[in-house]
Amino acid sequence: MRVTVAKSLGTCFGVQDAIDLAMDESYRGDLTVIGQLVHNPQTIQQLQENGANIVDKLSPDIHTKHVMITAHGAPESVHRRVKEMGFTVLDASCPLVLRVHKAVSRFVRAGYHPVVIGDALHVEVKGIVGDLEDYTVIRDQSEIDKLKGRARVGIVSQTTQQIDFVLKLVGEIRERFPQMEVEFCDTVCQPTKARQVAVRELAKEVDVMIVVGGHNSSNTKKLALVCAEMGVEAHHIERASELDPRMFDGKEHVGITAGTSTPREVIENVYQAIIHMPGVDISECSDLPPKEKYLH
Repeated sequence: MRVTVAKSLGTCFGVQDAIDLAMDESYRGDLTVIGQLVHNPQTIQQLQENGANIVDKLSPDIHTKHVMITAHGAPESVHRRVKEMGFTVLDASCPLVLRVHKAVSRFVRAGYHPVVIGDALHVEVKGIVGDLEDYTVIRDQSEIDKLKGRARVGIVSQTTQQIDFVLKLVGEIRERFPQMEVEFCDTVCQPTKARQVAVRELAKEVDVMIVVGGHNSSNTKKLALVCAEMGVEAHHIERASELDPRMFDGKEHVGITAGTSTPREVIENVYQAIIHMPGVDISECSDLPPKEKYLH
């Protein structure tokens, strides 16, 4: 069996910067993170072992000086509340998420009704719309009619959406409401696009794909969805221990990809577990690509 690793995979710069900030020794034992810094269980465990306090929401019960906003971002009102409560804000928001916030603000100032394509329950989307009085979140085609009666809409998307899906949905909105003025800003992040392109290319060659990342990671789920749409069997796992030799029964070529919140060491563990799996004969395997670094 051949093993090929996607040309682009794993932790992006926004996630890595957030992790590096949270792991800084100067904050050890004096840091509270509001929510999951990133959607990866191994990283969360590492943070806790380093002394970080992780809570679901901001409250007076926090006893550290520093409070961190996660890579997913937060409304400006949350930043203000943190400061008003006497804490020091550490902002680990990904710059590409903040770009979405700025795009929405521009639309609102220009008189457009803000529309976000994404999951209304996802922390990133909650951060984008948290300070808005009037907005619409659209998950898929079934929710397009939410926009009925709007004259002007400005559309952005959650950074981890599939760009092809987003473009198709924007096209359907324009078709459904031909008299509506529709402005669209592409806010799917470059690392997400790179990983989706890489997995799409690899899916053309393999007959099974191992997708590595947190089970609650939106961008990792999207990678598995790309495989499903292409008719390629995919297994979404969080760690090497979830691998099963039966996943590779009758397979000739396995691909490996990983979401933007998946640490390098987790990918390496999965890679090593596959190529050394008892009962699986490996004829050829590619190397892991070098770590990527995107300009901020």
